[in-house]
Amino acid sequence: MSEQNTAIDMKRAPYRTIWHLAWPQLIMMVFHFCIGLADVWVAGYINREVQASLGIISQSLFFLLVIAMAVANGSVAAISQSLGAGLYKRVERYVGLSLILAAIFGGIFLLFGLPLKDFLVTALQVPPTMRPVTEYFLAVYLILLPSYYILLITNAIFRARKQVIYPLYSMILVTLMNTFLDLGLGLGWFGMPDIGFKGLAWATFGSVTAGALLNIFILARQGVLKFKSFPPLRWIKRALPYLAKVSWPSGLMQIVWHSGYLVLYAITAALPWNAVNALAGMAIGLRIEALLFLPAFAFNMTAGILIGHYLGARQPEEAKKCGYRILFLGLISITLFSIIFWQFITPCVNILTRDPAVAQEAITYLKWNILAIPFTLTSMILAGAFNGAGATLYNLLIMGCASWFIRLPLAYGLGHLWMQDAEGIWIAMFCSQIVQSLTLVYFYTFKNWQRFAMIKNRNGNRTSAAHKESA
Repeated sequence: MSEQNTAIDMKRAPYRTIWHLAWPQLIMMVFHFCIGLADVWVAGYINREVQASLGIISQSLFFLLVIAMAVANGSVAAISQSLGAGLYKRVERYVGLSLILAAIFGGIFLLFGLPLKDFLVTALQVPPTMRPVTEYFLAVYLILLPSYYILLITNAIFRARKQVIYPLYSMILVTLMNTFLDLGLGLGWFGMPDIGFKGLAWATFGSVTAGALLNIFILARQGVLKFKSFPPLRWIKRALPYLAKVSWPSGLMQIVWHSGYLVLYAITAALPWNAVNALAGMAIGLRIEALLFLPAFAFNMTAGILIGHYLGARQPEEAKKCGYRILFLGLISITLFSIIFWQFITPCVNILTRDPAVAQEAITYLKWNILAIPFTLTSMILAGAFNGAGATLYNLLIMGCASWFIRLPLAYGLGHLWMQDAEGIWIAMFCSQIVQSLTLVYFYTFKNWQRFAMIKNRNGNRTSAAHKESA
């Protein structure tokens, strides 16, 4: 579909355009969810030490990928706004610059991480019995980082260009290949050599690398990625500041948010009453809740894409209306799904645990967090809109403050002092989501977040701008 036809569809049938972009991303997130399930199942089939090591390294991998996710958000903002403005040569150059950054940062983490892997495992307080397995996982995952960076950033490039079907294709390939190699190399199925936990590590390496190569191949075949796409140093010096301005708050927000979750785990673990049941219930609740977040992430990414295109086309009011449309569609669909899903909560929890006390804690956790779904969804969609506009600083300040200055102090106060029960922590999560979402709504409605866009809303000739770009 051409850019002109897409723009017409956005005006004539906005909800159809939103759904056209959202559904492939929803299915992509489902496949991404299945990757984790396959890894955890095969690891548990080998032994609990392998399963525990995989869990530790999977959590640690997030911090190694923070810069990739930050650059990906910056790329979506820069590329989508450039496309909206009709600056196609700028799009090609941002594609090249994004891939250069993927290679550089992936390589840096690899070069510095491998010599420090023993120190990192020690810092994670890994028990001696699990240390050899964890070290092996970490070594392979460090070697994987350049490919993982390329996969994440090329997926972002496709999303920014509204080609959301291609990240779905690559994620299908990654999921199928990862599952096949998990079973083959991890358990010796399909006549493949049984190398145990090492097979899980190399299954991840092989599948992610295959997904990254597929994306590179498609970009090259489309003519978006070619030798001329890699910009000269003079252009990089002018373009990099905007990419950095969008990326650094996005990366820091991820660190602030996830470190807040680690502190929340610590507050829960420190409960003097039934802490183990609370932690187990929280772990089960998070896994079930993740299913509800899959469509929320799809709407989050869709908001980033469309807001960026509208701002690039110098249509800030249309961008704002588009955000409200996505919010309306997401709230209606996911709230209805949550109401239906709630009817099956108890059977779902009972599948994951046989302990009645843990099951009750999980149900209590889910009660408050499913009640929070409208507020959580509002936060995710508006955060996606701010990402597309380049206003990632708002996300950092609002979501970071909600986590550290509302959720965590309230969790300690309710959980440890006033209610003296884990339910107080779940209520604190609910309250922080309300404050966070309402603050984001206020900023979205009344603040000039469009000013963060790379393409300013000013009178001018788009053709002349494109001519300048090609000069």
